[in-house]
Amino acid sequence: MLSVKLPRLMEIHEVPKDFWEESIISGYRSPRSSITDCILSLFQLNNETLNIWTHFLAAWYFLWRLLVFTQTNDIWRDSYTWPAMAFMVTCCGYPLASSFAHTFNTMSVFTRHICFFIDYAALSLYSLGSGIAYSAYVFPDKWVNSLLHHVYVPCSVCNSLITVTLACWSRLTEPQSPRLSKAVRILAFTYPYLYDSIPLLYRMFLCSGKGCTYNQAVPSHCVHLLLAAVTVTLFTLHLPERLAPGRFDYVGHSHQLFHLSSVLATITQLEAILMDMQLRRGHKATLGRIPPSVASSWGALAMGIFLNLIVIIAFSLHMLTFLQSPCGINCYKNRVKQS
Repeated sequence: MLSVKLPRLMEIHEVPKDFWEESIISGYRSPRSSITDCILSLFQLNNETLNIWTHFLAAWYFLWRLLVFTQTNDIWRDSYTWPAMAFMVTCCGYPLASSFAHTFNTMSVFTRHICFFIDYAALSLYSLGSGIAYSAYVFPDKWVNSLLHHVYVPCSVCNSLITVTLACWSRLTEPQSPRLSKAVRILAFTYPYLYDSIPLLYRMFLCSGKGCTYNQAVPSHCVHLLLAAVTVTLFTLHLPERLAPGRFDYVGHSHQLFHLSSVLATITQLEAILMDMQLRRGHKATLGRIPPSVASSWGALAMGIFLNLIVIIAFSLHMLTFLQSPCGINCYKNRVKQS
């Protein structure tokens, strides 16, 4: 009979520090895995298995929602649907990029960096997609066609560039300053989220009187904000594995919980945006708004993708040059010895 030999799993002391995860002791894959090893590891319980599958399955769910949306709306002639579609494309992209990164990041140090550069870019584009949708459907009536409304999407494009640049740069500082690296990465993804949420937070907590657009979508927005806060907390504190190192190596560590909470947050965000989209179509207070255009939806997303690609290529070339230099080789060898 044909038998398949699954890759051997390793303890933390058997892999270089570049591959260490905080408070995770066992279940590591070889840092020199082949493509076949990486694919086989999808069907082997290791400390990355659930990280991969939680986002891979989520990507298919969001793709299904996107296909249903295209079949139930006149997407070719109705420009009002374009921001929602742009957002849904980014919802498909970030979990797919994340599952790809977690699957293949153990092939080499260089591959590990490239995988997570792509992951960071997908997250920054998801933030941009949120901004595009919020501009079209979530802005309070009082702010429609204001100066902030006009510059909101262009600033979201700039934020996407800042996010991916900071996140990729944080990987360069990780060997020397892991705490600084983590802080920069948290800032890189928190800042654009807070910016995107300005109209939503104002509409929900500060706006009073007419023009505040309180409707049935608000409870879903509240749940989304709560889940987003849980997601950031899990990513920052590394709970519960920090309380019991080695006990949650395979199931239940913070990155798995972080993946689940992020997916649930995106699902509730999507529901809230689609609800606002339906409820506010033709709303008398927003009839005077500038309608969504190719430039404000697909154009903004395309610009974000282009800028993110430039950043990924630039950091990848820098990382390749560094790892091939005597300094990079010696640094890596020292880190292997220290592990």
